[in-house]
Amino acid sequence: MVVEGERRGLNQKSTMGTVSQLVAGGLAGAFGKTCTAPLSRLTILFQVQGMHFDVGHVAALSKPSIWYEAQRIVNEEGFRAFWKGNLVTIAHRLPYSAVSFYTYERYKNLLHSLLGENSKGNTSADLFVHFVGGGLSGITAASATYPLDLVRTRLAAQRSAVYYRGISHAFNTICREEGFLGLYKGLGATLLGVGPSIAISFSVYESLRSFWKSQRPDDSTVMVSLACGSLSGIASSSATFPLDLVRRRMQLEGAGGRARVYNTSLFGTFRRIIQNEGVRGLYRGILPEYYKVVPGVGIVFMTYETLKMLLSSVPSY
Repeated sequence: MVVEGERRGLNQKSTMGTVSQLVAGGLAGAFGKTCTAPLSRLTILFQVQGMHFDVGHVAALSKPSIWYEAQRIVNEEGFRAFWKGNLVTIAHRLPYSAVSFYTYERYKNLLHSLLGENSKGNTSADLFVHFVGGGLSGITAASATYPLDLVRTRLAAQRSAVYYRGISHAFNTICREEGFLGLYKGLGATLLGVGPSIAISFSVYESLRSFWKSQRPDDSTVMVSLACGSLSGIASSSATFPLDLVRRRMQLEGAGGRARVYNTSLFGTFRRIIQNEGVRGLYRGILPEYYKVVPGVGIVFMTYETLKMLLSSVPSY
């Protein structure tokens, strides 16, 4: 849940134009994703373990440690495999981060205008604006870029056996075998999760930051943002991780010519996972997700701030 880091600079008045905001937000998100790609791939691999009970997956489930899975990737696929699917991740993250960042500003301004100028500075109103604005921006960005997210999941979930040979081959294969709507498998779970995820992230971040600055106003802004951003990322991940896991599994339905596993609705998929793997199965892979939060938020925040300074001279449009 690194995307919240792309908005940390929103608490300072920006002089950047629209194009500069889009570029800075997109590049910061893409760079942060590249740096944390190994942990992201480990998260996905853990999330889909147990979906197909073949020999390879049973072996993986018998030793479900991060270190064991990392060793397996290096031994079976090579070190570069940690970045498997990263090209499509960047292709997805650039427009996702840019749209998410840009629409958050626009939704925030719209909500403030609807609530009236007197709402600014009101704690309850500000919390509402951050929560709703963050949720709407996440839903907008996820809907616009969803096919890229699905392809990224399928590429990253491939182990030693390769079915999709690249981005274009994956798109063509999915459309041919599953139809155009196959590119939108799991969209419901995505929209159900991404709104609350980003909304929780923004709300926790803004609340923690306001409280911290009121108690210790002389602390470094960078350190405050990094600490609050990390805690907000952990909070949002904890609250919405089961939905993220279900989303990943629905995205892999029928992938690689396999039979469908969850021929049910979103809630039916939840029930099936709990029946087969217990409640703990809904949190498979949450440790690598936690591990990437702090460096992910820090990298994105620092990158965004640097790009903001470099691009601040670009005229507004």
